[in-house]
Amino acid sequence: MRKPRAAVGSGRRKQAARQEGRKKRALSSSQAKPSAPDGLARQQEEVVLQASFSPYHLFRSTAEVTAFRGSLLSWYDREKRDLPWRRQAEDEVDLDRRAYAVWVSEVMLQQTQVATVLNYYTRWMQKWPTLQDLASASLEEVNQLWAGLGYYSRGRRLREGARKVVEELGGHMPRTAETLQRLLPGVGRYTAGAIASIAFGQATGVVDGNVVRVLCRVRAIGADPSSTLVSQQLWSLAQQLVDPARPGDFNQAAMELGAIVCTPQRPLCSQCPVQSLCRACQRVEQEQLSASRSLPGSPDVEECVPNTGQCQLCPPPIEPWDQTLGVANFPRKASRRPPREECSATCVLERCRALGGAQILLVQRPNSGLLAGLWEFPAVTSQSSEQHQREALLQELQSWAGPPPATHLRHLGKVVHTFSHIKLTYQVYGLALEGQAPVTTTPPGARWLTREEFHTAAVSTAMKKVFRMYEGQQPGTCKGSKRSQLSTPSSRKKPSLGQQVLDSFLRPHVPT
Repeated sequence: MRKPRAAVGSGRRKQAARQEGRKKRALSSSQAKPSAPDGLARQQEEVVLQASFSPYHLFRSTAEVTAFRGSLLSWYDREKRDLPWRRQAEDEVDLDRRAYAVWVSEVMLQQTQVATVLNYYTRWMQKWPTLQDLASASLEEVNQLWAGLGYYSRGRRLREGARKVVEELGGHMPRTAETLQRLLPGVGRYTAGAIASIAFGQATGVVDGNVVRVLCRVRAIGADPSSTLVSQQLWSLAQQLVDPARPGDFNQAAMELGAIVCTPQRPLCSQCPVQSLCRACQRVEQEQLSASRSLPGSPDVEECVPNTGQCQLCPPPIEPWDQTLGVANFPRKASRRPPREECSATCVLERCRALGGAQILLVQRPNSGLLAGLWEFPAVTSQSSEQHQREALLQELQSWAGPPPATHLRHLGKVVHTFSHIKLTYQVYGLALEGQAPVTTTPPGARWLTREEFHTAAVSTAMKKVFRMYEGQQPGTCKGSKRSQLSTPSSRKKPSLGQQVLDSFLRPHVPT
């Protein structure tokens, strides 16, 4: 990213260095401290001059800030959704329990829609209503309740944080955004600000995806919001705007506006309480008027005209305005790397005649990395041929349950599941053990579960997809499987060594 340019003046290197230093200090100061109402325009003007972007993208008067706060909060009081974490934060008088309730909701809502979170949040708070309750829970219990919500490290870190509060902080949550972020595992700048403002009334701004969209449109910021300079400016704007009398409500109102009105596609601009202050709406009007042949002359709409060079908060010149998008031209969509692709072969191994009913085998993943601590069907990493997949998978099954006898390992199909950064293709196999299950000791890290138990176990959404494929081909109870290809002895070629090993697993056991 190109750094903001410093005015060189006479051209001397020392003067240029001093300018650069003042610019960095001004940016840092504007981010770290809320601007006082008096002198607001002057402080912002210094930042603007040093950072090489236009005051067009800022709130330049206390009147604008006051109008924005008042309009947004009035709309929020009328239109806010009735959500369980909001009720709990409003009704709870104990500050630690209030902060805990906010913390749980904010962590669950990261990268997850409200409709999905509602049921999880309710069940979580019923099971662990206090920090002390969560601190005493096992990781297995946490993973089990979190199963299906995704981003599973969030639940683990919530538990770790609760244990730290109880064991090291006397059961009391840190009271400021700075100490929340510093002391609690997994609590970043946004989550810390949300807890501090909603639970403790600290006047600190927050920036999440919804707030990024609102601020970029309100101030027509078209540069990449993930860049350091733009991110710093968004946090500075959020801090400037937050209402010191109602910081928690203001932050929730900004997020609510982005969630239900200022949406990524087809925003409801006519219902927006701050439309009159929105630079993006003004830009839309400007473009419409410019395109109209019936209205001569230039429209009287303020534009960004930096003093020198390209404004670093405007869209790049190579990205033209898209008339069909309207205000959705803002913010600029950050380029994302496609998820890397991986392949795995996995097998649903079912004992049909186990005591208590049919059971399936699950093994536990390592305690770190993707899906840490969750349970899954035995699997092997696979980039090879189907024959090698089968051999490797049978060896993996043998390590957990002994040589699988009697029935044929069947390939059922494939399941594709995309995690945040990995696109994983599972080649799904099924193997039903029809004989009487021997009484053996299950090795550590493995367990046999009934189908009913599987649906409440700590398994990922991907494993549920795999099991649905297996159930679809073997509904109800275990059914014997037939060889997918039949051949007579005379028509067979001499098997390879690998095939002989495979056949040794598949050959029925004849009692003597």
